[in-house]
Amino acid sequence: MKESKTRGNDHAAKKAVVKEHIVEIVSDSGEGAQKAGQSLGMISAKMGNGVWTVEIIPAEIQPPSRSKAGASGIRIRIGSKKVTNMGDEADLVVAFNEQVLYGRIDQKAFRPGTKILLDNKWANNEVQAIQQEYAASLEDLKSRGYEVIEIPIEKEAMTVIPDPRKGKNMWVLGMLSYIYSRDMDKAEAQIQHIFRKKKQNIVDINIKLLRAGYTWAQANLGFQYEIPAMESLGDYVVMNGNEAVSLGTLSAGIEVCAMYPITPATSASHHLAECFESAGGLIHQAEDEIAAIGFAIGASYAGKTAITITSGPGMALKTEFIGLAVMAEVPLVIVNVQRGGPSTGLPTKVEQGDLLYAVFGQPGDTPKIVLAASTIEECFHFVILARRLAEAFRMPVILLTDANLATGVQPFPRPKINQEWFAPPVDQSPWKEGTPPYDWDDETGLSRRAIPGQKNGMHTLTGLAHDQWSHVAYEAATNQLGCNRRSRKLAAFLQSLKTPEVHGDPEGDLLVVGWGSTLGAIEEAVDRAREMGGRVSSLHLRFLSPIEPGLKEIFKRFKKVMTVEINYSDDLNDPLITPDNRRLSQLAWYLRAHTLMEVDCWSNVHGQPIRPGSIVKMIQKELNLVENRELVDA
Repeated sequence: MKESKTRGNDHAAKKAVVKEHIVEIVSDSGEGAQKAGQSLGMISAKMGNGVWTVEIIPAEIQPPSRSKAGASGIRIRIGSKKVTNMGDEADLVVAFNEQVLYGRIDQKAFRPGTKILLDNKWANNEVQAIQQEYAASLEDLKSRGYEVIEIPIEKEAMTVIPDPRKGKNMWVLGMLSYIYSRDMDKAEAQIQHIFRKKKQNIVDINIKLLRAGYTWAQANLGFQYEIPAMESLGDYVVMNGNEAVSLGTLSAGIEVCAMYPITPATSASHHLAECFESAGGLIHQAEDEIAAIGFAIGASYAGKTAITITSGPGMALKTEFIGLAVMAEVPLVIVNVQRGGPSTGLPTKVEQGDLLYAVFGQPGDTPKIVLAASTIEECFHFVILARRLAEAFRMPVILLTDANLATGVQPFPRPKINQEWFAPPVDQSPWKEGTPPYDWDDETGLSRRAIPGQKNGMHTLTGLAHDQWSHVAYEAATNQLGCNRRSRKLAAFLQSLKTPEVHGDPEGDLLVVGWGSTLGAIEEAVDRAREMGGRVSSLHLRFLSPIEPGLKEIFKRFKKVMTVEINYSDDLNDPLITPDNRRLSQLAWYLRAHTLMEVDCWSNVHGQPIRPGSIVKMIQKELNLVENRELVDA
C-alpha cells in the first residue's frame, strides 16, 4: 500500500493507494442507498476501474425501520483490474442507522478492522429507548473489532434541504467521492444523468448535496484512498444484467417483448420501454404470465420471433405454453432471471434453482436449448444468440440469468454492431406445393418455417401429436417419429459446440465445475488456491441443453470433480443423510446422469452470491491446503 498527502485537506489526510476496496451503503428501505452506490459504481467504471455491485434488498416491500431484517442498500467492489464478483468482507461501510448493520453482520459481510461511518443522529433521538439502543450498539460494534466513526449525515444534509430523507444519499455519494478520490466532474455528470427527466432545480439541489458531502469529508475525515485505473483496453460501457438483456433484445432485432412484472426481472422491461418503441418494437404488459407467453408465441408464429422475460414463479405458469412452442416448433426466446424459491420464496435474493426445471420441467419430452449467462456482457450477447438459435432450430430457447447478474453493475467492452445480429426479413416467398409444414430432415430434424400468409403454406397449428402435415395423429409410429425429429435438432446443434476450456491446468486433484453468475467467484477462488499450491482447476458451462461436449474426457483427468452452485443440496453431516439418500445440487445431479461419473457438490441457498473466500475454504478442506491469512466463512 502506497501513501501520499492530499492537498487542501484541513486534516492533511494520508491518501492510501490500494488495489481494491469493497464499500457498502446500508439503510432502511427508501433512503436511496442503492442509487448512491450505483452512482459510485458508474463513476468508478467511467474512471477506468473494475467494478461489481450487488444490491442488498429486504424480502418485505416495506420492512420496519431500524430493524435487522430491513437492511437495504448496496455493495460496491472497486478495483485496479477487472472485477468479476462481490468479493469477501467489506473494507468500509456507510450506515444510516446502527440496527441495519446487524443484518449484514449475520451474513458475515464485515471483518475486524472494517470502517463503519455511522450516522450519529440517533444518539440524541427524542425517544430514550432509541438513544439507549444506539449507545449499546455502538459499544457492541466496537467490541467486534470494527472501527466505528460517527458522522452527522442527516444534520449536514439538512444544511441543503429540509427533508434529509430525500437527499442524504447524494450527500453520502459526495463523501465517498472524496474518500475514494473520485472525479467530481464525472460525479456531477452522473447526477445530471440520474435526474435528467426532473426539473433543473432538482438537479441543482442534488449537485449541491454532492458537493456538500465532498467538502465535509475533505474537512473532517483523516483518511482517503486512491484506486488506480485499469490499463486502458478501449471503449467500455457500464450497465447491469437486466439492462444488458434489454439492449441485447434491441440488438437481436426482436420486435416484440411480452411480459408480466416480476422481481427481479421487471427492470429489464422498464429499460426496454424507454427505447423499444423508437426502434420499432412493442412491449406488451400482459394481465398475467400465461397471457404474456401466449402473446409472445402468437407474435412468433406470425413471423416475428418474440421474447418473454420472467423469473421462477413466472416460468412455472408458462409451463404449458412452453410445451406448445416445442410441439408446434414455434421459435421463442425466454429469459428467466432466477431468484430464490420455491413458490414465492426469496423474491429479492439470488438462487440458481431453475436449471433442472428449464431442461426437464414440462410434461412429456420437450427438447429445447438452454443456455446460461455467466457475466453481464454475456447477458447482452446471449439474447442475440438465443434469437438466432430459436429461429434456426424452430424451438424455444431459454436463457438463464439470476438476481446477481440482473442488478450487478459491471463495465465491459462496447459491443460493435454486427449486421449478422439482426433478424432477417420475414420470408414470404411461395411455399413449394406438396411440401409439408413439418418437412423434417432425417439427419437434423430441421424443417423450413412456414409463415402465415405464404402462398400454399396454409396449415392448422396444433399442440396435439401430429404428423408432418400437422394433422392430429395418435398412431404409435407417427408420435415416435415426431419425438425423434424434435430431439434430433438438439443433436444437430450439439455438432456446433466446442469442448469447454479448463481454467488452470488440464489435470489435477480437483476440478470445480460451475454455471451462471458464479464464474467470477469460482475462478478467483481457484486462482487463490493454486497460489497456495493446490492442484485445482475450474470449468464453467454456458450451454446446458444440449450440454457441452467432451466433459467425460476432461473429468477423467482429475481425482475429484465437484460443482459449486447456489441451489440446495443435503449436507452429509446432517441427521439421516447418507451417501445413498443425499440430494445433490442440480448441476451435480445432471452431470452424473450425463457422464455416469462420480460428481460431488458444494452449494448453499443463503440468498447471496457465493464469495470467493468461502469457495477457497472449501477447496482448502478438500485438498488440505493452508493459507497464510485467515478467511472468514461466508
